[in-house]
Amino acid sequence: MSDYKYSIEAKKVNKFFNKNSKIVNALLNFNIKIKKGTIHGLLGPNGAGKSTFINILGGLVKKDTGTVSICGIDIDTHSKLSKFKIGIVPQELNIDPFFSPAELLELQAGLYGIPKRKRITEAILENLSLMEQRNAYARTLSGGMRRRLLIAKALVHNPEMLILDEPTAGVDINLRTSLWKYIKKINSKGTTVCLTTHYLEEAEQLCNNITILDKGKIIIDDEKEKIINIVSSKKVSFNLINFDNKDLEFKEFDYKINGNLLDIEYDKNKLNLNQIIKILERKNIYFTEINTSESNLEDAFLKLTQNENK
Repeated sequence: MSDYKYSIEAKKVNKFFNKNSKIVNALLNFNIKIKKGTIHGLLGPNGAGKSTFINILGGLVKKDTGTVSICGIDIDTHSKLSKFKIGIVPQELNIDPFFSPAELLELQAGLYGIPKRKRITEAILENLSLMEQRNAYARTLSGGMRRRLLIAKALVHNPEMLILDEPTAGVDINLRTSLWKYIKKINSKGTTVCLTTHYLEEAEQLCNNITILDKGKIIIDDEKEKIINIVSSKKVSFNLINFDNKDLEFKEFDYKINGNLLDIEYDKNKLNLNQIIKILERKNIYFTEINTSESNLEDAFLKLTQNENK
């Protein structure tokens, strides 16, 4: 693969749309760097600008200002070459219903000018578990199979960068898990992956780095673990023994008492679990079981987007 540091690099990208005689900022001074060899998440609510940026990468939308490079190649000065470096899997299931998976992949490879001897149709179908359906009409495929076929089409020219726009939308949990496994597999072989998703669990499972944007602006762009750590609250539950003190009060943390269950939410930067246990012991409160829960990407996402919209 080529010698470059970032598979995607965008600087000061702006895109404006005229909607009902009003100028809407789809992207506003948008800057992003996606490191080569990573899985990068592009997250945000509907209308945040994710699809606009993907369409700019694919040449479907023209940016108003700024520069964008794909695998070190400027999309304006070398538009055709940059498109060979990238494979895009759209959110919409836009597949010709009267072709089979094998025919669609061969047709796509032909559009990229790949000689027949260099095509990898069979390998792609095998990897995406579509061999049994290789000769079936696309219209007979299930939604999950069509989703896999879209990924297959994006891989025919062996791109260095793969963009997945909501790759598991509308598929069941088993297929979602198998697609996660395949995404990790192609990434382990050197392909950089960028995905948009509404499933925050998906981003947490797959991504090394995450960019969260809202209303065309980047809210945060960092390593996944650092974004999760933005949320300092932590929760712990205690199953209490023979508890009947209804007048109990704690000033050190927020809490709720429901029967014998004590739910506590605390700031992990100011307090730890051992300190909480000592507080309980001083009040002669004893328990049989502890259940803790860490903050996750969903907590961080909600906190960041809510703060942005205040």
